[in-house]
Amino acid sequence: MSMSDPIADMLTRMRNALMRQHPAVSMPHSKTKEAIAKVMQAEGYIEDYKVLPEKPQAVLQVTLKYTGNRRNYRSIITGLERVSKPGRRIYVGKKDIPWVLSGMGVAIMTTSKGIMTGQQARSQGVGGEVVCKVW
Repeated sequence: MSMSDPIADMLTRMRNALMRQHPAVSMPHSKTKEAIAKVMQAEGYIEDYKVLPEKPQAVLQVTLKYTGNRRNYRSIITGLERVSKPGRRIYVGKKDIPWVLSGMGVAIMTTSKGIMTGQQARSQGVGGEVVCKVW
């Protein structure tokens, strides 16, 4: 069965796993999902990710990050939102890159120089498609 929006599926799997406080979540692998996981790891939102070679398709396993002790156990990620969708793509110029919670969150963008955060795109002077927001 084909999926119309694999990135939204990735974010939904992560959101569901965070609500149930699972230590990790697995999903079908793609280069775009791996690049998004790499940005999330660099920004400190996830612990780690790895690609498991399986047949017929590789699996991307994301280790989620939590804080606190047993009573106050909560996830680092409080929100995941898909911005650009297959039915309505959202492209922005370098001056219109959105701020997420006044800089407390991060906008993940795909640009001509690869997938990066909104802050990195702003500093490199490039615009692109806003894929999602994480806070």
